[in-house]
Amino acid sequence: MPSNTPVRTVLGDAPITTMLPVIELSRAREFYEQKLGLTPEGMKPDGHFVYAVGGTHLALFPRPGGTRADHTAVSFEVPDIEQAVDALERNGVAFEDYDLPDLKTVHHICALGAEKAAWFKDTEGNYLCIHQTASA
Repeated sequence: MPSNTPVRTVLGDAPITTMLPVIELSRAREFYEQKLGLTPEGMKPDGHFVYAVGGTHLALFPRPGGTRADHTAVSFEVPDIEQAVDALERNGVAFEDYDLPDLKTVHHICALGAEKAAWFKDTEGNYLCIHQTASA
């Protein structure tokens, strides 16, 4: 019979690397470094280009055809979403706007219960998000 006590696994403390497919690595790197301001760690022997992001890693990897996902691939938690939207727009990031029954943005930002979120695409078609929680 299963126990109701959670078992701590090695994955509970494991660092995470988010993997994003890109069609053109140089174009994607310019976006992530110049528009988003991410800190590059560099190219790995396996061909992934890695960034240090908030104690985790984001790895871009070349893939013909890029992404096939139509959902958020990465969401960055920010302390002030309005300020983050303004800063990213000044860097040339184009935000998505929605006017759907369950998802409506105002100045690119959507209120989702205790969270606010705004979405944009990278140069390779990956959906990225910035979000702010109520406690932030």
